[in-house]
Amino acid sequence: MNYANDQVAEVFLNLEDSCNKAIEYMKNEFALMRAGRANPKLVEKITVDYYGAMTPINQMGNIAVPESRTLTITLWDKSALGLVEKAILAANIGVTPQNDGTLIRLTFPALTEERRRDLVKGAKKLAEDTKVTLRNARRDAMEGLKKVKNSKTVSEDLIADYEKEVDKTLAKLIETVDKLFKEKETDIMSV
Repeated sequence: MNYANDQVAEVFLNLEDSCNKAIEYMKNEFALMRAGRANPKLVEKITVDYYGAMTPINQMGNIAVPESRTLTITLWDKSALGLVEKAILAANIGVTPQNDGTLIRLTFPALTEERRRDLVKGAKKLAEDTKVTLRNARRDAMEGLKKVKNSKTVSEDLIADYEKEVDKTLAKLIETVDKLFKEKETDIMSV
């Protein structure tokens, strides 16, 4: 959309940027939530002290999902198996690594009903926190538009239209958050 001046364009750019960051953060956190299936993202952020440098596991070898509840980590340097095993234990992801000398196997137990409900509560809290962040971005955009209105560089009718556009954008984003939460809830509760 064409905006009346650079100040208005900047308000919308900031709104879009902060909203996109909030939704991306939520998506990444949802990806880390274990829903009964093994996911390589669960170990991607675990780092190992490998020759003096903190190295992510996914940069030390291949991570595969041979079965729905099993992850295997095949390292390029077999001498680092013990270090990776210790790092996984220290990360406390809820599984004990099994080192057979050539690869590390992580077998995830089936989730109990209680644990599934706890995961859904965590996902709901994350969705609500994301909505709060989106509303804060809306508030900042409205304050920016109010400053532009007070500077008398843009007509009040245009500002009113921009405010409606901000509200429409926020409504769509909140729908997106709700949709993502519902998908994650279904994913967690399905056995």
